[in-house]
Amino acid sequence: MNENKDWYKKIKKSGLTPPDRVFSIVWTILYILIIISLIIYVRNKWSKYGLLLFIIQFILNIIWTTIFFRYRLICLSVIDLLLLIVLVCLMIKEYYRVNKYSGYILIPYLIWLLLALYLNIYICLYN
Repeated sequence: MNENKDWYKKIKKSGLTPPDRVFSIVWTILYILIIISLIIYVRNKWSKYGLLLFIIQFILNIIWTTIFFRYRLICLSVIDLLLLIVLVCLMIKEYYRVNKYSGYILIPYLIWLLLALYLNIYICLYN
């Protein structure tokens, strides 16, 4: 893993890239919000569609880390992020339909993914 950290430290990154310590804090908060949203959704009138969206977006989220850091397929990871953003938008719409708070709680996740997309595209273009 040190090799991946060294690689990441050496590549060109946007000036908007947060410090490394911010990532773990933000992701902890986001995962808590995602789980709260899912709990609210499931406690209300949920559907298989909403659960499927959750599962697929979660898988894409995990895949991104592998594609980007382990295999260093930076541009391919942009495609993964684009798909993830589409799924999260669909998830927000579905969860909002069932319970508006369940949808609203996912908005910070979407915003973070949009920032991640920008940062990922920057890295793809300049490395």
